[in-house]
Amino acid sequence: MPRALVRIPQDAAVPLIGTVAFGLIDRGTTLIQVRPSSACVLSCVFCSTDAGPRSRTRLAEYLVDMDYLLQWFDEVAVYKGVSDLEAHVDTVGDPFVYPKVTELFRRLKEHPQVSVVSVQTHGALLGPEDVPRLEESGLDRVNLSIDSLNPEKARALSGTPAYDVERVKEFARRLAESEVDLLIAPVWVPGLNDEDIPEIIEFALDIGAGKRWPPLGIQKYEAHRHGRRPRGVRPMPWSRFYAALRRWEEEYGVRLVLTREDFNIRPSRGLPKTMRVGEKVAVRVVGPGWRRGEALGVARGRAVTLVNAEAYPTGSEVRAVVLRDRDNVYVLRPAP
Repeated sequence: MPRALVRIPQDAAVPLIGTVAFGLIDRGTTLIQVRPSSACVLSCVFCSTDAGPRSRTRLAEYLVDMDYLLQWFDEVAVYKGVSDLEAHVDTVGDPFVYPKVTELFRRLKEHPQVSVVSVQTHGALLGPEDVPRLEESGLDRVNLSIDSLNPEKARALSGTPAYDVERVKEFARRLAESEVDLLIAPVWVPGLNDEDIPEIIEFALDIGAGKRWPPLGIQKYEAHRHGRRPRGVRPMPWSRFYAALRRWEEEYGVRLVLTREDFNIRPSRGLPKTMRVGEKVAVRVVGPGWRRGEALGVARGRAVTLVNAEAYPTGSEVRAVVLRDRDNVYVLRPAP
């Protein structure tokens, strides 16, 4: 379906805290999630955010001015008051869609409170020739999602006929030889790539992933309300997932059950909430929402997602009730 491109310029009156679609997310730890854009070139069949060209729910994609994003990052970092932050560039799409992503890595790495810059990607826009510029940017780690080493199955899982896992594998090999660390992070989708996970473990170990951090971070497929759900696939119980990881740990001699401590992530002062679940607040609608039926709003110094918003065009003032306030991410609906 056609989508609007919503640019968030430096002079925008749109806060960069409050939504998952763009900006920053602080979950009360030393890791700050940095989201400069929302678009993706893949349409993975298990995508939790219904990203990519085949999305059936997205109305808009967002693109944030880099200086504006860094201004907000600095304000959050100063508030947190620690000197070993990790700036993790992860989006509801793929960060490498962002035109200035390499410069963003460099600017984040130059921040005096940042010790680690990392990124999460499926690597569809990357090849071995990109490794030198990533090294030069100061990027510390790439979390690379490879969900199958089989080209046909990888294309099917990505929902994209042009996806080339052989090129992604060459990128991974070259990256493992570079100064940038590599963590391979497949999504285990039960019934679709069960036999692929051991092969991916072997591949990660063979190429020398994980110089400073663990070489693998296997992700468990979850069925999200707004995400894609492959037909016939049900999320496995956590007990089964962890039992398999521990079995593979013994078989391959590698750590797979990871904790925040593996990445030196620890609790840190979190941003204060400006509204709470159940409160009624005034919302100004400032743009189209991320998904159908939603609008982008501003309330009490935060960006908010307004649901059931079809009747409220940009510029509207709406009295709304807060449905979600966790981690300073706000979802509201018009009050009755």
